[in-house]
Amino acid sequence: MQVFINGQFVTEEQATVSVFDRSFLYGDGLFETLYFANRVVFRFAAHWERLVAGAAFLKVVLPYSGAEIRRHMDELIQRNRTTNGLLRLTLSRGVGVRGYSPSGANKPTLVMSVHPAPDRSAIQTPWKLVTSSFRLPANEPLALFKTCNKLPQVLARAEADASGAQEALLLNTDGNVVEASSSNLFWMENASVCTAPLSSGVLAGVTRSVVLELCAQRGLKACEKAVTTSELRGSDGVFLSLSSFGIVAAGSLDGVPLKQHAMINDLREIYWQRVNQETLSARS
Repeated sequence: MQVFINGQFVTEEQATVSVFDRSFLYGDGLFETLYFANRVVFRFAAHWERLVAGAAFLKVVLPYSGAEIRRHMDELIQRNRTTNGLLRLTLSRGVGVRGYSPSGANKPTLVMSVHPAPDRSAIQTPWKLVTSSFRLPANEPLALFKTCNKLPQVLARAEADASGAQEALLLNTDGNVVEASSSNLFWMENASVCTAPLSSGVLAGVTRSVVLELCAQRGLKACEKAVTTSELRGSDGVFLSLSSFGIVAAGSLDGVPLKQHAMINDLREIYWQRVNQETLSARS
């Protein structure tokens, strides 16, 4: 596999970052995971907009323009001869003085790598969900960006793994369900597609925004509201959205079976049709 690192394409073995890099030491950085199909990145503009906003919030200077990054992504995909897959972009503040102060860290590190697309047969069976014991702060401004510090999500996923579940749901400090460890949460309620509001501590997921967009185009009612685990168990269906798998139905929560709604499968099919249409159109 070839990797892009600070303007160069190198082999996986040559792709090294300093042990004094602040992303390694403190999680001082951002990342994006982008899906690509037909060798074209899906919704690049949305991912780039979030990265730019996150970099501005952290006061990290992006070393490349959006057009330059897009060209490097296209070349990286071509070099790895991968048609469909995931592209991981990591932006670190770089190396600075010892300690928390970002002083002197003025040469950001940017790394990109590609990975095979996950096997979508893994979502043919609805996923088992568990409620994590870890909490996310409500109204957390950092939650809007994909920072490199994801320990609550890592520990939540470890709890899911230990219980034989595919995902873990995280509550916020107000006691409401926010999202899953690596995906956004949706549920069906009175013929509406619902999701938690961004103010609750939710990552503004790119796939989440596509789901809401598809609902609007299909005339489906959508709403943002707070929800508890007991309300999720009583809903008409629960699903997750994430770049790697698109839309995934949930089959149970903490061992309690969840209702299955036909609209979830419909949205999944519509979503992948949209991915294919947009990426094919971009190639022509």
